[in-house]
Amino acid sequence: MHLQLIDWIIVALALIVCFFPALFFGRRAGKSTSEFFVSGRSVPWWLAGLSMVATTFSSDTPNLVTDIVRRQGVAGNWVWWAFVLTGVATVFFYARLWRRSGVMTDLEFYEIRYSGKAASFVRGFRSIYLGFFFNCMIMATVNLAACKIAGILFGLNRWQTLAAVGTLNVVFATYSGLWGVLVIDMVQFFVKMTAVIAAAYFAVNLPVVGGLSGLVEKLSVAKGPGGINYLNILPNFADNWDIAVAVFIMPIAVQWWAVWYPGAEPGGGSYIAQRMLASKSEKDALGAVLFFNVAHYVLRPWPWILVGLCSIIVYPQLSDIQKAFPNLDPTLIGHDIAYPAMLKFLPTGFIGLMVGGLVAANSSTILTHLNWGASYLVHDFYRRFVRKDAGEKHYVMAGRIATVILFLASSSLVFFLDSAKNAFDIILQVGAGTGLLYLVRWFWWRVNAWCEVVAMVSSFVVSLILLFLNRNGIPISTHIGLLVTVICTTICWVTTAYCGPETDRATLIAFYKKIRPFGPGWRRIRQEAGLSDERPGASAQNIPMALLGWFAGCTMIWSALFAVGNILYARYDLAITLSVVFAVSASAVIYVVNRLWTGNDAVAES
Repeated sequence: MHLQLIDWIIVALALIVCFFPALFFGRRAGKSTSEFFVSGRSVPWWLAGLSMVATTFSSDTPNLVTDIVRRQGVAGNWVWWAFVLTGVATVFFYARLWRRSGVMTDLEFYEIRYSGKAASFVRGFRSIYLGFFFNCMIMATVNLAACKIAGILFGLNRWQTLAAVGTLNVVFATYSGLWGVLVIDMVQFFVKMTAVIAAAYFAVNLPVVGGLSGLVEKLSVAKGPGGINYLNILPNFADNWDIAVAVFIMPIAVQWWAVWYPGAEPGGGSYIAQRMLASKSEKDALGAVLFFNVAHYVLRPWPWILVGLCSIIVYPQLSDIQKAFPNLDPTLIGHDIAYPAMLKFLPTGFIGLMVGGLVAANSSTILTHLNWGASYLVHDFYRRFVRKDAGEKHYVMAGRIATVILFLASSSLVFFLDSAKNAFDIILQVGAGTGLLYLVRWFWWRVNAWCEVVAMVSSFVVSLILLFLNRNGIPISTHIGLLVTVICTTICWVTTAYCGPETDRATLIAFYKKIRPFGPGWRRIRQEAGLSDERPGASAQNIPMALLGWFAGCTMIWSALFAVGNILYARYDLAITLSVVFAVSASAVIYVVNRLWTGNDAVAES
């Protein structure tokens, strides 16, 4: 694929617009770790929300969605659409609690929630486990997608691509801190959305596709693997029960609450928690997460899905992609590469916009993960356990060094991965079973630090056993393995909650007074502390009100998502019905949010 002069000019303009504003934040980021990692806790809700959306819109996301669509049809996206339940639960149950905690990272939470050596161990261990090993895996999947896209567009091999994106990302991550990342994310979101909408438009209007009507007509009769209908938004339970279980029942029934996955952590965590902690207030934290979930699930998916559906018509087999790009490294061939393969049909000018958008997509995610991972390594490990008495500028410099190390380590891992979907499955499996613990620990005093240790260890051990069995001729499907891991892990940590050492009472009382979690799980601690359930704003924080917001929020997002899909399919009667459902549920969300905000003000005044 050859870019014309106008394409290169557009690429350059896109990069300048995205990255130039970040240069003004280098001096501010260097003042302290608070500025470098949480932007001085002064981020407005709209900027924090846009940053969350931009971060989860990485260069591997279109590839992943295309992979899913080609293998499992549109309904296969329930493996991540189910995380709506997680995200909206964070809005109405956890966002205000995170901001109220006042910690710099979500790992610092462990030492205000738990007591003793176990609390310190969990914080230190997870700073390395998540901040380095897990984080490197995530960045490797993002950069693998960049390598595949660059291979299609420019014929670059892996190390050339990594050198190019690494220079750009490391320079800005080390210089500008979180403020620079947020500003870059804000601009990149609009560049990326414009690019992917353009890609979907030109893909649908290819002569071989025949517009939206031609796309629907051709794929309505085509059958995918296992006899699936590519266009179905819900899986066909009658024709293929196994696929329905894997892509719909398990994600809706188990996966959303049981699995730790970056960006969709039960209860919030990683860079989502970082944005909440950086917000100006509890209101801003709640508003940011609500905006993120609406934009993440409603605005973005269909342009990717349309390109994925078109690729089925243009490249029915993987061999067709190889024929179209004979010089492409064969090891990069997979269903996920169909998305960049479709970009060859973009006209001059739009190719440059797409390249700029894809660079922005890669950078927004990598910049966030570099800053977030460095915050764990420096604030939660180095500052906590190695060097406790240095000045702020020393820790900022340590953060910049950690940023470089993280990128080098994650880049080396790229050479061991094959596809975005396989990496996605690995991350889900390793994080299985721990999610329920992260939901419950805010609302049940019995959860202790050893529960966290046991959950991590048991989840990892069961995952290794399942991997060993698969490698030795005893195949276990992904959804069965996930269920086994969840059951074993949950039994282990719940048993530990009742049988393990209890958290020190003084720590529990101090945590309750600071965070003010609602519900019956803290009744005993409230009684021992001589505190009353009745306090200003309590009526606006009760569980029924939060549950109403959760139900209405999920309904609002899914109805809007599927209304858009049915408009594209020209199923207007169903689209109108879903639009009415959206309007009603959105009104309920507004009502609940106003009640919660009023309650927040009353609690703050008390």
